[in-house]
Amino acid sequence: MDAKIVALDGSEKGTAALPDDLFAQQVNEHLLWLSVKRHLGNQRQGTAKVKARGEVSGGGRKPWRQKGTGRARAGSNTSPLWPGGGRAFGPKPRDYRTELPKSQRRRALVAALSLRAGENAVTVLDQLSFEAPRTKHMAEALERLGLHHKRTLLVLDRADTNVIKSCRNLPNLRTTLAHQVNPYDLLDCQALLITQAGLDRMKEVFVR
Repeated sequence: MDAKIVALDGSEKGTAALPDDLFAQQVNEHLLWLSVKRHLGNQRQGTAKVKARGEVSGGGRKPWRQKGTGRARAGSNTSPLWPGGGRAFGPKPRDYRTELPKSQRRRALVAALSLRAGENAVTVLDQLSFEAPRTKHMAEALERLGLHHKRTLLVLDRADTNVIKSCRNLPNLRTTLAHQVNPYDLLDCQALLITQAGLDRMKEVFVR
């Protein structure tokens, strides 16, 4: 499978061969669902906590005697039925992390890449560098490429400070490194923009 190679000025420089091992495989939707669930769950802090009836202040004595007052019987003012009482079945700190076997993680990544390639949403950028951080220049480049109105994921080979600072204030653009690309980010974008060096790095890391 091939993808267009473009320059920052919008001109086409030819085509790049996308490795079939990454971009031309069967899409397994269930694996993608498992991968997204794992990605989102592993980001949860799991620190939500409320006090149960045994943890709120109060209690000790019976609010009033059992019979003869005309009111409903009550045993403690910490009951969940009372204002200021504990909460029944409230959240407690827990770990939301889940794991996937390495082989399934890799197949999910390949499925997400293949899905984007099948939609002709993959573009290769021949070169990307800035002498200094300039968001305006990056925005103009995206407009020339026709990607300014699309949620775009930019894949870099390394953490270039000037490039990352030029991209981080653009609402429709996210950046990631080639060895850190994940199915969630691929499914969340409408266009995948990979630098030529980033594509080479992906081949080095993921192609066996």
